[in-house]
Amino acid sequence: MKKTDLAVGLYLLAAIMFLIVPIPSLLLDIMLAMNIAIALIVLFNSLFSREVLNMASFPTILLFTTIFRVSLNVSSTKLIITTGEPGNVVETFGNFVGAGDPIVGIIVFIILLLVQFLVINKGSERVAEVTARFTLDAMPGKQMAIDADLNTGAITDAQARERREKIQEESTFFGSMDGATKYVKGDAIAGLIITLINFAGGMAMGVLRQGMGMAEAFEKFSILTIGDGLVSQIPALLISLSTGILVTKVSKDTDTGDLLLKQLFSIPKVMYMVGGSLIFLGIATPLNDLVFCAYGVVFIICGRAIASKMEVEAIEEMATMEESSGDEIRKPENVVSLLQVDPIELEFGYGIIPLADFNQGGDLLDRVVLIRRQVALELGCVVPIIRLRDNIQLNPNQYVIKIKGVPVSEGEILFDHYMAMNPGYVEEEITGIPTFEPSFHLPAIWITESQRERAESVGYTVVDPPSIIATHLTEIIRGHIHELLTRQDVQNLINNVQEANGTLITELVPKLLGVGEIQKVLQNLLKEGISIRDLITIFETLADYASTTRDTDVLTEYVRQSLKRAISNKYFPVSETTSVVTLDPKIEQEIMGSVKQTEQGAYLALDPEKTKGIMQSVEEEVQKLENIGKSPIVITSPIVRMYFKKLTQDYFKDLIVISYNEIESNVELQSVGMVTV
Repeated sequence: MKKTDLAVGLYLLAAIMFLIVPIPSLLLDIMLAMNIAIALIVLFNSLFSREVLNMASFPTILLFTTIFRVSLNVSSTKLIITTGEPGNVVETFGNFVGAGDPIVGIIVFIILLLVQFLVINKGSERVAEVTARFTLDAMPGKQMAIDADLNTGAITDAQARERREKIQEESTFFGSMDGATKYVKGDAIAGLIITLINFAGGMAMGVLRQGMGMAEAFEKFSILTIGDGLVSQIPALLISLSTGILVTKVSKDTDTGDLLLKQLFSIPKVMYMVGGSLIFLGIATPLNDLVFCAYGVVFIICGRAIASKMEVEAIEEMATMEESSGDEIRKPENVVSLLQVDPIELEFGYGIIPLADFNQGGDLLDRVVLIRRQVALELGCVVPIIRLRDNIQLNPNQYVIKIKGVPVSEGEILFDHYMAMNPGYVEEEITGIPTFEPSFHLPAIWITESQRERAESVGYTVVDPPSIIATHLTEIIRGHIHELLTRQDVQNLINNVQEANGTLITELVPKLLGVGEIQKVLQNLLKEGISIRDLITIFETLADYASTTRDTDVLTEYVRQSLKRAISNKYFPVSETTSVVTLDPKIEQEIMGSVKQTEQGAYLALDPEKTKGIMQSVEEEVQKLENIGKSPIVITSPIVRMYFKKLTQDYFKDLIVISYNEIESNVELQSVGMVTV
């Protein structure tokens, strides 16, 4: 049997024996002093514990100390009634605390009882009840947050298991505390009843058995009764105060003895304060100085021993940490991991966690997989892994999209609402919360589930929150996919083509172009939304023209002309006439005259006033197309296209610039204006 188990067993056994076997007054003094010491230990541990789980055994401690205190109360009652000599502690509390006056003692006792019963006990009971309720209500949300972190890879299975166990312990602890506070309330009531019994029984025994007069019996037994009440109620008050401290700030898988002693005797300053308090009581009051000073010295020695042990452990831990830190620093892979940046991140507030939690019916993770598949089919480029993680610094309903660690866009949704957008022809208005669609910044309205069917029936486009986030994320990826295409990605694409077209790759790489130059061409295509799925056509075109020029911008134009079927199919439906804007030949001549050739490539040196005039004209013509609901498309000659696109890309992000050589012969165009100055 462990010493801790033996100590706890003897503590409980003593409490039971005191209820049965009469004990001498000296032993009662020792036990009462011990009861005060334990109450102080519990109080200071509750005060200095950093979290409630450090006192997870408190409900058990509360039960043990209550039964021990009640047993001492019964023993003192026996001595008061039978001999009238309950010992030094009871007499001292009656005379010293009550100033030797029964009336003063009664008043002090009543005040102490009222403070404990009406103030501390009642408040602690209410706080414990409310805390238990809120802890249980918060469990599903905490479990959901753990599942979300686990699904996104933010934590491991072991960490998730540890967090779930902690949540379970907290719920168990506060549930136990809700019931354990009833011990404190019952103890206060029992103390009052026992005090009344002591007084009545003592008076009866003094008058009937010991031949005392009423005045003499009242003088003696009132002081002893008040002393007995105070010596039991003061530790009860300390325990009640500890309860209040703990529930306003759950169980471990270990032996109760180890758990109690580890949690009660682990803070040196607690031992110092308890020891000092007991020595002070032994010296400054008529209490038994030998007992109290002995207890005080013992606790101070224990505190010093604990502190020495902790100092040794701290030094050993520090040495271990320094050694392990040195080993970690010497590992180059650890430094590299600190430098890694996720290509795409989606961070969201805790209010959006259910959308990403599969267990809560969320399908955002599945939608992310579909986004990568969709972009691969549309643009022929593999999207990097999209990292999903929650961020408590964001608003609950806010989300942020990051590219290479830098926020590029954000949005906010209402979890239990739907976004309704007017396509332009719906005249009937519906009530809701005005907002803007995050992907295209179109005006919209948040509506409830009950309004969804009616909004759809009158013609509104209704979208649920996961679709809003998925659409926004898709558009951001499309707009930045050229930044995400790395040389390694290009090499992987080359390797895929090489399996069936070895001759083509052997001719092109690295004899004519390097991987970096091919990357620039592919990035130029992706930047303007041109798919690179047809890699064979792209690589063959590069192989044809790379011998004459290695200018990646010029090579991009040759590739675009080779992909004219795909470009025409993307922008010009065969079954209808497409409205476009053309470019004045005079402006084309001015642009070409302003092109300066350097070793690093060509650039425009156009007069600022001329540039401003061209941009104003482009804005006017683009507005014409937008007014009739058409995409802004400008048609230019092949040699001017790339320069005009560079000129306008900072002013008109969505402007589509296409050369005549990129249009199929069967496409029907209608010019609605001309960019001129």
